[in-house]
Amino acid sequence: MEYFKKLLDLLKVEREEDLSSYLAHTESTTAADRRAGGLSWYPIAIRGTEMSRGDYLSIELERTTHQELSHQFRFGSSVAFFSNHDAANDKIEGTVTYVGGNKMKITIKTDELPEWASDGKLGIDLLFDNNSYDEMRYALKKADHILEDKEARPTRLIEVLTGRNKPTFIKDGFDCIFPGLNPVQQQAAEKIATANELAIVHGPPGTGKTTTLVQAIKAMSKRDHRQILVVAPSNTAVDLLSEKLAEEGLNVLRIGNPARVSAKMLSLTLDSKMAEHESMKQIKALKKQAAEYKNMAHKYKRNFGRAEQEQRKALFNEAHKIMKEVGQTEKYITDQVVARAQVITATLVGAGHYTISDLKFDTVVIDEAGQALEPACWIPILRANKVILAGDHCQLPPTIKSASAAKDGLSQTLLEKCAGLWPDAVIQLEEQYRMHEDIMSYPSAVFYGSSLKAHISIAGRQLFPGDAALSFVDTAGCAFDEKLEGTSTTNPEEAVFLLRHLSQYVAELSKHYSAENFPSIGVIAPYQQQILLIRELLTDADELMPYTKSITINTVDSFQGQERDVIYLGLTRSNAERNIGFLSDIRRMNVAMTRAKQKLVVIGDSVTLSRLSFYDDFMAYADQKQAYQSAWEFVN
Repeated sequence: MEYFKKLLDLLKVEREEDLSSYLAHTESTTAADRRAGGLSWYPIAIRGTEMSRGDYLSIELERTTHQELSHQFRFGSSVAFFSNHDAANDKIEGTVTYVGGNKMKITIKTDELPEWASDGKLGIDLLFDNNSYDEMRYALKKADHILEDKEARPTRLIEVLTGRNKPTFIKDGFDCIFPGLNPVQQQAAEKIATANELAIVHGPPGTGKTTTLVQAIKAMSKRDHRQILVVAPSNTAVDLLSEKLAEEGLNVLRIGNPARVSAKMLSLTLDSKMAEHESMKQIKALKKQAAEYKNMAHKYKRNFGRAEQEQRKALFNEAHKIMKEVGQTEKYITDQVVARAQVITATLVGAGHYTISDLKFDTVVIDEAGQALEPACWIPILRANKVILAGDHCQLPPTIKSASAAKDGLSQTLLEKCAGLWPDAVIQLEEQYRMHEDIMSYPSAVFYGSSLKAHISIAGRQLFPGDAALSFVDTAGCAFDEKLEGTSTTNPEEAVFLLRHLSQYVAELSKHYSAENFPSIGVIAPYQQQILLIRELLTDADELMPYTKSITINTVDSFQGQERDVIYLGLTRSNAERNIGFLSDIRRMNVAMTRAKQKLVVIGDSVTLSRLSFYDDFMAYADQKQAYQSAWEFVN
């Protein structure tokens, strides 16, 4: 079908762009360069090894320096374990099975550590993520085959999602009161429960999308007694839902590595649930026995005589025989743990994990579907009769490397397509519980047709009496000019001004709050280099030092799904050409502005920003709310 062929072509373009970007960052670069880019841990130390399934060895590693650097390693990542020894082949490929803090576990296909592992400095490189692309490509081809197969009747769900058939709902409805939900959330939960193929929950910021999903999933699990698969594009989103579902008393199994490495999250993982199984004592004893055989084999050197070599081989064979028994017992335990779960949670690609790859589900819930690449959505969809799409296509879109693939349609999500095709399947949540109404009203007008309503508990809430919820500080005429830093942009004078303004506001807040119960503050800038600059300046801001635990400084993307009592948004761009770069993607501004609960301060150059009506209208809105100020009021 043309629908899937187009997606396959776009995915191919995206993969090629992603690969060329990866090669540009890794070819002819040093380990130190790759480390700085988050693609390498170097140097590392081996903290332990253990025989794993089949002919695999599990190695526990720890990075011993540069622990403050962020990295891109994730559960399931393909990696190369290497030594800086002279030999060109001093590397072996493996897979990440755990990463948390500064520790990582990988499995490699070998009986024992390579000899070079005791020579030189060791490191781990992140390899290109072919696995995710293979999973997406396979899912799209399979969906295409199902639709094109003349012998078989295509599943109604695929027909609905591709626009061939209309979604249907159970006519009798679903007689259930969902605790703690407002009337529109109740309608959304009912739509989810009564859908035969598709329901869409459009959840603008702060409207309780997660709460609604959790109650609907709980009710369906109770009613149908069938496993439900819950997925999202990011580990963070998966963890949030996993935690909330577990708090409702559901048996949740988290496939993959949680981003939040807390005792609560780890207890939901497959490894943790397996560790509690009564058969694990037997497995430990078998593994210990296999390790003893292996250690005995290592006493024989490779240059010994034939008899010693035979003995060595016999010991390894015995170890393998034991590990085969371990593998069978582990599979039995895994199958039991998976069968007991009421809800299984994973990332979109993680839904293809071997432990659940053969399972079929009546319902798949895709959260944050507004950020999900469509080809990745088809990995879990093909395992279901019904799909629930939840998210907000007015917030951050999926991350796409190829500009041409994005322009040709890859940036349009399945959520957007289906919301356009089947408006009757959509429920938009309306009552929001996060923002003061002055912060809420402008994004509500621009993105949600002024449909949002602030709940009475937060509509007029202030951090202290007389504090204005909104402020736009105009830096026009102050000569706060932007500068190009590599491929990023900075504005040093704006950064200095922002922290000076923040210091004055914090001094006011300190009259009402102690350092222990201080309001949370988020500082957002659109460019990574500006973030680094503000963080550096913060270290010299003595008056802010007592409150640094309450202050988070990061990019818009990093704040997705979060909230703070106070948000400072520095827009950075200020130039004679009035070029605003990717500030023209106003969905990012929707995310940035709607992180604020009780106070939003936006700082920017009105002359540069007014090129786009979104900013021009925002400044007019701020003026109407008597929230427009000139930076000159603070500079002089």
